Amino acid sequence: MVNQSSPRTGSPPLEITCSRNCLSWLSEQQISLAFTTYQTNRLFLVGLKSEGQLSIFERLFDRPMGLYATSERLYLSSRYQLWQLDNALLPGQRYNGYDKLYIPRLAHTTGDLDIHDVAVEESGRIVFANTLYSCLATTSDRYSFTPLWHPPFIDKLAPEDRCHLNGIALVDGQPGYATAISRSDVAAGWREKRQSGGCLIDVRTNQLLLTDLSMPHSPRWYRDKLWLLNSGTGDFGYVDFARGCFNAIAFCPGYLRGLAFYKDWAIVGLSQTRRDRPSPERAFSGLALDERLAAKEATSRCGLAIINLNTGNIDHWLYLEGIITELYDVQVLPQVKRPMALGFRTDEICHFITVDPQQSSISESRNEPFIQDAQKQGQIFPNLEGRF
Repeated sequence: MVNQSSPRTGSPPLEITCSRNCLSWLSEQQISLAFTTYQTNRLFLVGLKSEGQLSIFERLFDRPMGLYATSERLYLSSRYQLWQLDNALLPGQRYNGYDKLYIPRLAHTTGDLDIHDVAVEESGRIVFANTLYSCLATTSDRYSFTPLWHPPFIDKLAPEDRCHLNGIALVDGQPGYATAISRSDVAAGWREKRQSGGCLIDVRTNQLLLTDLSMPHSPRWYRDKLWLLNSGTGDFGYVDFARGCFNAIAFCPGYLRGLAFYKDWAIVGLSQTRRDRPSPERAFSGLALDERLAAKEATSRCGLAIINLNTGNIDHWLYLEGIITELYDVQVLPQVKRPMALGFRTDEICHFITVDPQQSSISESRNEPFIQDAQKQGQIFPNLEGRF
């Protein structure tokens, strides 16, 4: 168990508990995990310390939600910006014991579009679920966004969150499928269809493939299958195209959002339901998930479930208790042991400076960037191991 104090006075501390073999699984697979929680405005990076203990690193962003990642780059949606964070370290470099250091390099100012899922096409173009305007969109140098596609039942681009379009699945590097909570075409109409009005849409043909889902999220194409989270029932599974139905393979004790894959496992994000905590919002309440949890004499959890795709069993889990009760997105960082990121609350981001060796006449190596601490007058460190 890892305990982390809450920065908010009077709030319960954050407690993180792992299943017995979760840390050894992370070590064996040589991966780290990243997830967002807009409820407490945090990006979390989960890895392992050199002695094998859990490493939890957090940075504050304003309402972070959609997350897309490679080992070298993170894309993160926030309240009114879409961020690109790039790793500043080369293989073998370390910064305070971390082997990846993600720095906010670019930000697209979009305005508050309630961006949910974020993906990057094979061409490098960013695509996101513009939930407020019920469409898929991309960034623009001139405008808040450029619309790319909208569901066939939406007759107008309007800032009304009509169907709560939330999920994107890329197929062969292009948007292939999208999920929405309903087929509503009126302002906030999706809120009346939370139980069973969820739909899956083929972006390429505009065909409605499924129309009886419950709060679907996070469609993902993996190993020639379309997987998604039927959040209103607590089920993780895949789409059976031949039968035209959703095939659940695992039930998870929570409201599901965020889905990533690595080898034979799916990593699923869980949030507590409104039944298990007081809240003025109704988005997670009145769902079949509540009844299923009650029947199993269980309460909902917040955290990550690592599901075996071959058995449907939850092989490992990581639960959060205390201040954090909701997650939105999760990503796998392959070949990363212990990641961290720079934020804006301290002056560290002011003083961490890298110099392109291709343009520096004082470079000792044309293959390795110089990294400079601007506070240490003129001291330039080609290798960070043990220097900070």
